Amino acid sequence: MTAIEGTFLVTNADDSSATLRNVADSQVLTLSDNPGVEAGEVVEGTVEPEPPMEVTYTVTEVAERRRIPVETVDLAPTAQTTEIAAEQAPGELTTVERAGEGEVHVLTVPEGETDEAAADVVDDQATLSRAARLGVDRVEVRTADGVVSVRYLPD
Repeated sequence: MTAIEGTFLVTNADDSSATLRNVADSQVLTLSDNPGVEAGEVVEGTVEPEPPMEVTYTVTEVAERRRIPVETVDLAPTAQTTEIAAEQAPGELTTVERAGEGEVHVLTVPEGETDEAAADVVDDQATLSRAARLGVDRVEVRTADGVVSVRYLPD
């Protein structure tokens, strides 16, 4: 096996080891020791398999470590988002490219389930993984009854 260079989400970490998920291909990598990372961090760098069995990895280079905040904000979805949601059935998702960096995901949910759906998005590791893959700096979740807007944004 060879070194893997990329962007990784730290999914689990304790004093003696950590688990990373490559945001490009979702490959899960177990580190034989913890180089000081914490769950929820995004690490850009290089990992290499450890001989002889090459089932665990070690971090050989860290280019960047950061956290990407994912939070619900007290702002209404944009007019564009509301229009998209009005044309969708509950349970549907539309992805819209942003001008510049990032994306906006428009989810239509059954009325009365908006807050629960927004909380699920904020707590979901897939949200962080997608943000890391997109290279954005923050994720903003906006809601209106029946609509959840997930905005992957640069700083």
